[in-house]
Amino acid sequence: MGETKTLLRIAALALMWGSSFFWIKLGLEAFSPVQLVLARLVLGATVLLALCLIGRRSLPAERRTWGHLLVAAFFHNALPFLLFAVGETTVDSGITGVLNSTTPLWVLVAAPFLGASSRMNATRIAGLVIGLGGIMLIFAPWQASGLLSWGALACLAAAASYGFAFVYEGRYLSNTGSSPYAIAAGQMLLATGFLVLAMPFGGFTPVHLNPVALIAVVILGLGSTGIAFALNYQLLASEGAVAASVVGYLLPVVSVLLGAIFLHEQLNLRVIAGMVVVLLGVALTRLQRKPAVTPEEELTPA
Repeated sequence: MGETKTLLRIAALALMWGSSFFWIKLGLEAFSPVQLVLARLVLGATVLLALCLIGRRSLPAERRTWGHLLVAAFFHNALPFLLFAVGETTVDSGITGVLNSTTPLWVLVAAPFLGASSRMNATRIAGLVIGLGGIMLIFAPWQASGLLSWGALACLAAAASYGFAFVYEGRYLSNTGSSPYAIAAGQMLLATGFLVLAMPFGGFTPVHLNPVALIAVVILGLGSTGIAFALNYQLLASEGAVAASVVGYLLPVVSVLLGAIFLHEQLNLRVIAGMVVVLLGVALTRLQRKPAVTPEEELTPA
């Protein structure tokens, strides 16, 4: 039952985060990057505070927890959200998807420096590498332009920030004793504060509202931010940072499928093969190592 819950959380996160680049692209038609991210964070915080109120869960009380939340809010919300929004003004979504999908590899880089347990073995590492190969097959970045640009560097920096944040949250915030909703709500409130401070840098430009952009930002804030980050903390607590970050490999698969279903984009054999390889890589990261059985346990009658 526990594994089923984990898989459902991964699937839900993949769906919400996999569609986020699409919503960002639509939202940028009306809002500046700073305005879009601020609206996203305010809506996300509203959802999480409502969940805390409904479940009668209070925000964290310890000052140390709020200190860790301040770091997480900057590196998992304010900074990468803004970097991706800025990057998507000049970089197409395919390149953004490739760069975002490097997050699990950044987690592997960050884990040893933070002294975090990555719960890794050779099979899971192989799964991460295979998953990255599948991402490359899907988007074929060697066929696209824009890989060496400031927008692409912003997206890559955002992915690295996510990687650090996953490890940091897994180390310091996944077992605080507080509800995942309360932890995520506190983090979102602090991230909103960071974006308020960033308002002088493009936050006061004219807004050209249109219904599509408005709906996109609402979905981005309520689903891909509020509900998604509550699920993220549940996944961190049960699976650890590396396993939680594997969701990043599924995001391009979701975006490609959404494009095929709703935008009638064509799928070719290379893309389909890449999706199969990604799913194989993710499956390898989900394999559980059986505990060693001692001779005494083998002889013990059932």
